[in-house]
Amino acid sequence: MSIAVYPGSFDPITLGHLNIIRRSASVFDELYVCVMVNAEKNPLFNRDERVELIKRTVAKYKNVKVESSSELLVEYMKQRNSKVIIKGLRAVSDFDKEFQIALINRKLDPSIQTLFMPSSEKYTYLSSSAVKEMTRYGADLGTFVPHEIIDDVVAKVKNEGMMFK
Repeated sequence: MSIAVYPGSFDPITLGHLNIIRRSASVFDELYVCVMVNAEKNPLFNRDERVELIKRTVAKYKNVKVESSSELLVEYMKQRNSKVIIKGLRAVSDFDKEFQIALINRKLDPSIQTLFMPSSEKYTYLSSSAVKEMTRYGADLGTFVPHEIIDDVVAKVKNEGMMFK
């Protein structure tokens, strides 16, 4: 059985993330979408909220499981019997950072392989940061995030007092 892990902060999940999930789920028997802690980011949604939003978004994919972890990714992967990390790339700048992380993961566990999946061209501009910014200005999120969570994103930004409009 082929098992892959797609880690990220997913704050919030975007249509670009969903595209990587859909494509990965078609290649692997099981795909774990794992919400990870990123000390460099100040998340809008807490980890449990992000897991719930992703679960709603990927419910139609029977081989996709959504979890969270605060441990090292390679330790999480050992528990799932996975040897493949999926990383979506939008641009060369993503590759530079992700390549370094892939080398660190290989150093921690030489059996781990990182598969870099280029973003579909229509999502190369898209990031969770851009979604949050567009939400603050009251932009239509229909081309940014899955429709299942648009109301959640707007409500969270309003509740946090982050709206500019």
